[in-house]
Amino acid sequence: MDKFIIKGGNTLRGEVNIDAAKNAVLPIIAATILCAGKSTIKNYPMLLDVYVIIDALRSLGAKIDINRINRELIIDTSDITDSGVNSDLVRKMRGSFLIMGPMISRFGRFKISFPGGCNIGTRPIDLHLKGFKALGADINLEHGYVEVSAKKLTGAKIYLDFPSVGATENIMMAAVLASGETIIENAAEEPEIGDLANFLNKMGARITGIGTDTLKINGVKALRGISYGPIYDRIEAGTFMIAAAITKSRIKINGVNKEHIKPVVAKLTEMGIDFKFKGQGVLVDGRNELQSIDIKTMPYPGFPTDMQSQMMSLLSCVHGTSVITETIFENRFMHVVELKRMGANIKIDGRSAVIEGINKLNGAEVKATDLRAGAALILAALEAEGETEIFDIHHVDRGYVEIENKLKGIGAQIKRIKS
Repeated sequence: MDKFIIKGGNTLRGEVNIDAAKNAVLPIIAATILCAGKSTIKNYPMLLDVYVIIDALRSLGAKIDINRINRELIIDTSDITDSGVNSDLVRKMRGSFLIMGPMISRFGRFKISFPGGCNIGTRPIDLHLKGFKALGADINLEHGYVEVSAKKLTGAKIYLDFPSVGATENIMMAAVLASGETIIENAAEEPEIGDLANFLNKMGARITGIGTDTLKINGVKALRGISYGPIYDRIEAGTFMIAAAITKSRIKINGVNKEHIKPVVAKLTEMGIDFKFKGQGVLVDGRNELQSIDIKTMPYPGFPTDMQSQMMSLLSCVHGTSVITETIFENRFMHVVELKRMGANIKIDGRSAVIEGINKLNGAEVKATDLRAGAALILAALEAEGETEIFDIHHVDRGYVEIENKLKGIGAQIKRIKS
């Protein structure tokens, strides 16, 4: 496995460009299944998860051209069949389950193995299946597989017990070709949901209520292939904002939607970090003395769980007592053990972490236990005294495009060691 070696203590300066959001691109790629034609996804992020879902579509018969120079995917789904997707691909990445909604919408049936992904919690698929059943589908679970079939999908009113992003996306994609009106109540409001809805509407779908907790989908008979550029990655942007803060640096980040990142900016501003937004760029100044704060992760527009571990790295270096409460996933404190190897003073109490800030972290050998934990360790290493080796960085590669090169470009001492 590859590893990162990082020498901490460097001040960062310059500019960094944010890629398109992985969590927007994955459902959009899945949604291309809904039409028998060609679609072009512009400025796609060259990430492992993207290539996994590409391989999943190819296993169904899609023809996909990857232009790495222009960063474009040309996806032709004309010859897709409902033969089933490679089980290993589904186990690699939970997002591949998003194929289910489009496949039953287009073909009336599909069988897929239970999904995999980062080990950060149970993340059950029952809300997805509840939505499919409400639309008229029959569900069969056996031998590690999910089989969904429907002679005809019909619009329905669906209330989600929890505003699940994946369930909202999957049900929305299943409903766009269903007859009649579908209403999804307590729907997730994340910007990536809105981006998928905008993509589907451009294809010819009729979705309203975008950006609210109630989505209305009026079924149409067919969709068409289009060209589309997904939104920027708000979590990558937030990670680089913390990189500026934890190294007491001043950097410019290009590719930021101020509205999408508002909950993170609000907390960082509360700590004492300065922001100057202009267009789709922001100048982040982390040179002030920072204050300890409390954070509680919540569904959007609350503080995102995907930024919790990175904030913990920052708060480990800020004087005073901070408390982070994780309400989304029950197993998202695995990075705490690794941060403590670097000298962090953190105690876990149920779903809360109590952080006593220290003067300086120390370099150590640590491992990334999941995607965002890996980002947190990189940030901690940038601040730490001495050298840090981070193992199992394949997790990081799932969500950050060449993060080591972006960090090098603004002055970090980081290198990837290939194994």
